[in-house]
Amino acid sequence: MGIAPVRRRQSAFAAGLATLAMALGFTAIPADAAPPPDVDYVALGDSYTAGTGAGPFAQTFPCDQTTGGYVDILNDSPIVTLVDNEACHGALLTQATWDGVTSVQDQLAALVDSGALSEDTELVSLTAGANDLGFANIIGICATQSPTACENAVNTATSEESLLALTEALAETYTAIQAAAPDATIVVFGYPLLFDTTDPVVPLPIPLASQELINLGTLAINGAIEEAVDLANNEYDTSVVYVDVTKRFAGHEVNSTDPWIFFGTYLDANGMPQLDPRSFHPNRDGHRAYASALLSSVKLGLLVRP
Repeated sequence: MGIAPVRRRQSAFAAGLATLAMALGFTAIPADAAPPPDVDYVALGDSYTAGTGAGPFAQTFPCDQTTGGYVDILNDSPIVTLVDNEACHGALLTQATWDGVTSVQDQLAALVDSGALSEDTELVSLTAGANDLGFANIIGICATQSPTACENAVNTATSEESLLALTEALAETYTAIQAAAPDATIVVFGYPLLFDTTDPVVPLPIPLASQELINLGTLAINGAIEEAVDLANNEYDTSVVYVDVTKRFAGHEVNSTDPWIFFGTYLDANGMPQLDPRSFHPNRDGHRAYASALLSSVKLGLLVRP
C-alpha cells in the first residue's frame, strides 16, 4: 500500500471530524483569544444573602457577613464574577438598625456610588423583608412565651396593613435596583419553612403550636415578597424573578434528621444559655440549596453579554 492513499484517507478522516465538530457547535479557539465573557453579579440584602449560618461571622460589624454563603457558592461558578456583596446580617429595608447595621437602601446607594451596580451588571440577588416585620423578635416570643403570645406576635407582624406596607417597600426597592442596573435580571428569594410540624424528629424548646405559627408567618412574608415582584414587574416593567425555596427545604427543617437550617446555643458571661444569632439561618447545605435554586430558575448563560 502506498503512502498517498494513506494520506488521502487521513485527510478525509480529518475533514469528517471537522464537519462533525461544526455540526455539534464546536469551533477552534485561538491560543491568544480572550476568555469568554462572564456574568457580572452583585448581591445585597439581609442575613440570608450575607451568608449567615454557613460558618463563623467574619466580624465586619456593623455589616456582618459569613464566608461560604450562597453568594460565594455562585461566585465559584466559572462564568460568574461577583463584583460586590453589600448584604448585612440584620439589615432592614430603608433604615439602619439601632446598632448601625446598614439598610438595604444604603447598600444600594453604596453599590451605585462605587460603580459596582451599573449598566454592566447582569445579575442581582437579594433577600429582604423578614427583619422589617420583626421576625427574629417573633421567634424569641414564640420560643419563650405561650402559643397565645406567639399567635398575637405573628398576627400583629403579618397584619394586612403590615404586609401591604412591606409589599410596596419591596417593590420600590426592586424598581430602584433595576433603574441602576437596567439590563440586569434581579433574583429575589423567599424564606424556607423552619420547622417540620407533621413529623418532627429532633425535639426543640418551642411548642409545636408555636412552630406552626412561625411557619404561617413565613408563608405570609413569602406571599408579600411574591406580590412585590409581581407589582414591580407589572407596574414598573422590571425583570425580577421570585424564587420560592420552601419545597426545596422540605424534609430539611431545623428539627429534621438532615437539617439545612443552623441551630445552636452558647453560654453567656453568667453561664446562661443563649440562642446563637446564626440560628434559623441556612447552614452550608442550606446555602448550597439557595445557590441551586437560583441556578434552576435563571439560566446564567443567557445573561452573558459580549
